[in-house]
Formats: sequence, structure tokens, C-alpha cells
Amino acid sequence: MAQDLVSLKGKVTDSHNAPVAAASVSVEGTSLGAITDEDGVFLLERVPKGKQIIVVSMVGYETVRTPLHAGRSENRVHAIRLLSKDNQLTEVEVFGRRDAAPRGLESITRMPLKPSDQIQSISVISNVVIEEQGALSVTDAVRNVPGVTLFASYGGVKESMSTRGYRGIPVLKNGVRMDSQFQTASISTDMQGVESIQVIKGSAAITQGVITDIGNAGGVINIVTKTPQFINTGEVGLRIGSWGQVRPTFDVQNVLDEKKTIALRVNGSFERADNYRPVVNSTRAYINPSLEWRPDEKTAITLEADYMNDARTPVNSTVNLGPITENALYELPHTKFLGLRNDLTETKTFSFSARLTRQLTEKLSIRAAYIKSNYDVDATGTAVSTVVNNTYNLRRRVLSRSLREDQNSVVQLDFVGQDVMTGKISHTFQAGFDYRIADATTTSLGSTTIDTIDVFKPITNELRKNVTFTPATPVLAYYTTYGLMAQDVITFNKYVKAILGVRYSEIQAKTNSGVSEPRRGAWNPSLGVMVSPMSHLNFFGSFTTSTSLRSAANLMANGEEIGPSSTEQFEVGIKSDWLNNRLRFNFTYFDIITRNLSNSEYIEGTNITTGYYFKAGNLKRKGVEAELNGRIFSNLQAMLGYAYLDAQYADSPSYVNGSAPMNAPRHTANGWLNYSFKKGLPGLSIGLGVYYVGERPVNEYSLSPDGHGTPVGSKPFDMPAYTTINAQLGYKAKHFTTRLFFNNIADAIGYNSYFRGGTINQIDPRNVAAAVSYRF
Repeated sequence: MAQDLVSLKGKVTDSHNAPVAAASVSVEGTSLGAITDEDGVFLLERVPKGKQIIVVSMVGYETVRTPLHAGRSENRVHAIRLLSKDNQLTEVEVFGRRDAAPRGLESITRMPLKPSDQIQSISVISNVVIEEQGALSVTDAVRNVPGVTLFASYGGVKESMSTRGYRGIPVLKNGVRMDSQFQTASISTDMQGVESIQVIKGSAAITQGVITDIGNAGGVINIVTKTPQFINTGEVGLRIGSWGQVRPTFDVQNVLDEKKTIALRVNGSFERADNYRPVVNSTRAYINPSLEWRPDEKTAITLEADYMNDARTPVNSTVNLGPITENALYELPHTKFLGLRNDLTETKTFSFSARLTRQLTEKLSIRAAYIKSNYDVDATGTAVSTVVNNTYNLRRRVLSRSLREDQNSVVQLDFVGQDVMTGKISHTFQAGFDYRIADATTTSLGSTTIDTIDVFKPITNELRKNVTFTPATPVLAYYTTYGLMAQDVITFNKYVKAILGVRYSEIQAKTNSGVSEPRRGAWNPSLGVMVSPMSHLNFFGSFTTSTSLRSAANLMANGEEIGPSSTEQFEVGIKSDWLNNRLRFNFTYFDIITRNLSNSEYIEGTNITTGYYFKAGNLKRKGVEAELNGRIFSNLQAMLGYAYLDAQYADSPSYVNGSAPMNAPRHTANGWLNYSFKKGLPGLSIGLGVYYVGERPVNEYSLSPDGHGTPVGSKPFDMPAYTTINAQLGYKAKHFTTRLFFNNIADAIGYNSYFRGGTINQIDPRNVAAAVSYRF
């Protein structure tokens, strides 16, 4: 009836009270709708009198459902505020955004679910933690995730990470690999461009396809970069630290039109520093521009480029003054550097991405992405691994140089449904496709013996003779992969969910002569169940698989292919949110077995390969991981974690049964507390962190030659455990933020190593830094 229909007028604004144009406004349960004008104003006509639920949505903002009473005052202008998905300053915790999936998580899980609703073990390090701790590398940031450690830094020029006994786990950027280096050891990015870091443990096959890396089955690390938040703001900063570190940074973003449909963001940094050792230094330049266009309320297109030029001196921090069975690590004085002044590793990375999201209906959407990346390295370094005359302090220095050019292209497409009903059952699902091209060329320019040094005596770092490198034949590595995948989270009721997934992937590689090998494919299922006996408490169990085709085509002596290795993982655990979702506790138990490992076959008594391979048995891994992250009180943040790992070779003719893989610690632990003063000294904060890495084998306990010179039948010693203590003191006053960082306060000595390659790297001794930033 006409008298029962009225008009509703309102205004939609953002968190800065600025009008939001082109937002969609509707009356729930009806076909009534409107679009906000340039001033954020909307008018809904012929609305039935009484209490109505008004739904306001806009790409880039959280959807709002607000009750309004139609008919009480038709002339009233109702105010509705939208909170930007990317700018929830009051909602950001140490684990990311509260009550929602962290931005960028869907690029790796490919599902629109927050971590507590996924069957995988997921940890998130938000920009809150990155800024508070002054993290300058992926290694610095992920020490907040239990069980994730630095496998090796290869002279301090790379970051190869490890978890659950797998080394070289993939490091992605916005869900995509930036290189094809099988150890994923490239420096990923400068932290100035990082919005958050997300760690997904366990099998990544369901989203990443067939394994081309060493550690793909162990999990992945996803770096989410900064993109426009559709606000006009900026920040400049300067950090000065020990050993001549100087690091200016900037981050500026602006909305480019009155209708708020186009926004630009540019952030970057420059850093140079010396080292506690002579000769060693580093220089880095980084810039990250991005543009986002929202032509309507249902569409967002993001264009982004990311460039880094990093040049640094590779370092071998010390040597072991004994055989591999003996821990005789020499504490090399800080006044000594074992290399030459000519040592230099130059790394250049560049990526361009175009990403599209389109809301088809209220519950259906599509997501597409194209990414092109380059990773180029020119590495000149000195090795000191060769012992002279069986005297461990006498080392032959060998200078070598190599080049790598690595180009990658990736296309991804996903169709996503959220809360789609079939009767009384709800489905959140994804069906997707991805295609990748990896094209890498590695060229060894040879090596030259320079001299012999005594590590106990003064060491010259000058190159006293001319060295000419002769390029060898480039080694080509080219392969393409594609995958089809589908996932479905089936919600039967508020207590029980089932999670089903399947992926088919294929890979085709070319030999060094350019001949295409046959295509090889693999199916990988994933299934799980989640039980929620009460709100914010989830028990989950899952089974996932991975297939490694990286070495499947290698031939055995009988002429048969070695075949793929496969990994099966069982995982059970608890995910819970407490204190109004400010605090999260996760506990996970995992049991993993990798079958059909393979190794090169060698001529007996030598390190010369026959060209054939043999089956090397299995590797079993099991353990637990626990973490507590969030705000215990409104002004007390906490990140606490512990991980236990039991990794053992089994049924192996290549490794001693029961021995652990190299650099796999049984115990790791992390803790971070940050307290903000509310009374007396508002704006002041104090943070304290502890990080522990337990003992881990320095090498494999091998029963056969491995091509790296590992002594056969010699049990390797354990690299010593170490604990570092860090602290920060911060103060915020209006637009300024000042922080003091105190790192490795107890001056602990710790090492990471790649013993096969002869590099041992020491963690930085006690150091300090001061940073000041101005936000406008």
C-alpha cells in the first residue's frame, strides 16, 4: 500500500569521513537498490516501512550491513561508514586484519577464507610487526613463525628458508614464483615494499602444482606487496645503524580523481652499509610503484612494478678446523675477512604484474593475474673450503665467477563462489587455471686458484695477479607447467565443515640442447574436516599430497626412469580466536612421508658420476607447532611460538637410517612482547624478543658419494644452538615516530651454513639502529 512505502536517504563515507562514490546500496531481501553519487549520497525509494537491513558494498571496502528504521523520519540523512579492507588501522593486529582474511592471502590459498577457516597451518606477519621489529629481510620477519629457519644464506647474498625438515621452500610474491632457482635462494624483495608475509606450511601442491623445488612439500612463504589504499597520505623515514648503515625510505599514495576510481602508490628505499668485518659492504636501491583502477563498484584492476638492485660482498665468516665429524668452528676475529676485495654479488630483480578482480554477483567473482619477472645475478666470490696438506688452518683461496639470467611468466585465473547455498548446505569454492614459463640460463666463467692463507695469521684482501675468466657453455633450464584445480569448503552447519580439493598439473622441460621432453603430469587430492564445538574454536584434520617431477625423467642403470617422488601429509590441530578476535592460538601435529627419493650414481671409490641414478629411500617427518599471537591486553602484543621436528631417513641405501637431513633443528622457539603505555607516557612502547634455534646436523650422514665431497660413512657434527635477544623502544607523537632497535643484545654467536659449498655465515653480533619517520 502507498502509505506503507517511504524513502530512505543516506551518505556513505570512509574512515577519514570522505564521501565514497559509486558504492552499491541495497535493501536486504528486496530488489531495491541505488548507487552513491559523487558526494556519497544515495536515495532509496519505495522502501517498506519498518526495520530494514541496508547493505552497502564497494570494491576495496568491507561490506556493511546496518539496520535502519524506515518511516520514522523521511527527511533524515543516515550516515554509513565503510572501512577500507586495506586501511583498517584500528583493526590491524600482529597477525593481520581482525575478523577477515589478510589482504593477499587468497593469492596463495586461492580461497576467500580467513586463516582460522582453512585446513592448512597458516601464519601471518603483518606490517605492524615488521615496523615494530625493524625487520629488513624475510629471515628477520619469519623468525616470528615457529619452525621456520634460515637454511643457508650462501655467503650472506641469498635467503633460502627451511621448515618441517624441507630446505629451499618457495618464496613467492603475491602468490607467484619470481625465479626458477630450485632452492628458491634469491633475495625476494626489500622490506620497504612488503605489506605482510604469510607462511603456509605443509603440502603446497594444491595451489602450486607439481614440485620443481627442493622444499615445495614443506610449505611456502608469500610476500604481499603494498598497493593503493585509496587515501591521500605519505611517509618518509631514515634509519641509521651500526657499521655505517644509512637507509632513507619513502611511501606516497594519492587518489587521482574526484570519483575515487584511480589511485597511485609509490614506495622505495636506498640502503648502504659496511660490516663488522673489513672490506665487506652492501648497497641496495628499491622502488615499487602501483596503480589501481576501480571503474565501478564491482571491479578492481591493479598494475604493479617492483625493481631492486642489490650489490654486496659475499662472506665466508669462518672455517671448521677439523673433519666433518668434529665441531671445531674457529671464532674468526672481526678484524679478518677471508675473501678478496674483488668479491661481489650483484642481484637485479624486476617484476610486472596486472591483477583483476570482478564481482559477478553478490556471491560469485573472478580473479585473474599476469606476472612477468626477471632475476639476474652476477656473482664473483672466493672459496676457502680446500684444506692444504691436511692442515685445517691452511686454506687454498679460489676465485670464481658465474652469471644467471632467470625469466618467468605466470598466468592465473580463478572463479570463486562464497556462501553459495544448495539447500541448507553452504559452499565456498574455487575453480582455477594457471600456466607458467620458466626460462633460465646459467653460465660459469670458471675459477682460478689465487693463493694459500693461514687463518691464524694476517690475511691480505688484495688480488695480486690478473685473473681472466673464460666463459663455459651456458646451461639452459626451460620448462612450462600448467594446472587445473578445484576446492570446495562445504559447511553443513555451524559445527561441521568438510574441505575437498583436487589438482591436476603437467610439466614439460627442454634439455640443454633444446629438445622437449615428454609431458609428465600428476593428480594431487586434498581433503579435510573442521569441527567447531563452540564459537571461535576449530578442530581440524587434513590429508594432502605433493608430487615432485623435477627428477622423474632421470634414468637408472637398467634404463628405466627413476620416476617422481611423492609426499603424503597428515595434519591435525586446533585453531582458536579469543578476546574479541584479538588473540589467536594455533596448535598443529603433522606426520609426513616422502617416498622414492633419488640420488646420482657414482663410480665406486670416486666422485665421478656414471650419468645414472638410483632410488634413495624415504624421508619421514613428524612434529608439533604451537603459536599464540595477538593482544593479551589492549596495549600488550604477544607473539609466542615453539616447534618440534623429528625428521629421519628410512629404508635408504644412500643415507644412514634414522639420520636427520642437514640443517634441520629439532627445536625452535620465538617470543615477542610489545607494551604500549597508555597513562603517564602515552605514545611510548617497549618491545622485547627472543629467538632460539636448536642444534642441527651440518651435513647429511651419507652412505654413498653425493658429488659435494661429503665423507662417506662419517657422521656430521651438529651446528651449535644459539639464542638471540632483541629489543625496541618506540615513541609516537602526532606525525612523527621514532624507534631504537637493539639487536643480539647478549652478543650471541650463531652460525648458518651450507657445508657442502664450504660457506659458514655468522649471525650479526650486537648492533643498534635508530629510525625516524614522518607521516603526512
